[in-house]
Amino acid sequence: MQRTLVMIRHAKSSWANPLQSDFDRPLNERGKREAPEMAEKLKEAGIMPDLIICSTAKRTRQTAKRISEVLGYDLANIRWEEKLYHCIPSVFEELLYEVSDKVKTVFIIAHNPGITEFVNQLSPDFSTDNMPPCGMVATRFKAEEWNRFPLAERKVILFEYPEKKA
Repeated sequence: MQRTLVMIRHAKSSWANPLQSDFDRPLNERGKREAPEMAEKLKEAGIMPDLIICSTAKRTRQTAKRISEVLGYDLANIRWEEKLYHCIPSVFEELLYEVSDKVKTVFIIAHNPGITEFVNQLSPDFSTDNMPPCGMVATRFKAEEWNRFPLAERKVILFEYPEKKA
């Protein structure tokens, strides 16, 4: 079975309140605008989620909401994971092991630096110095079960971010 994993870094966040905790930082106006724009790119590419897994930080929750609205994904079905907040790359794989094998396409919305480290492990043909805010990397692979992800031959099929030049 062909499966797709889309890794998404939260959209641009606000630093307006220096007393606000990092966990509680919201999206800024640019982030609020860019998240739906990037969701449109996924829609145009025909990449739609069966499951969205998202960090519980405010900016990731806001990013997930805006992406879900564009893609028609039910917000009640988002799986919220506190352990995605500034996690190491192995946490992403651990979460994939828990995904039902009926699910074909998973979106994970999380943070740097872990997300950049993880996407750089997806395929020998892909690397990035930094996953930009609202950056999205989609990879496809064949596997009957999600727990085969580490052994599967993966191909990056999409790398989009708001300031990417055509």
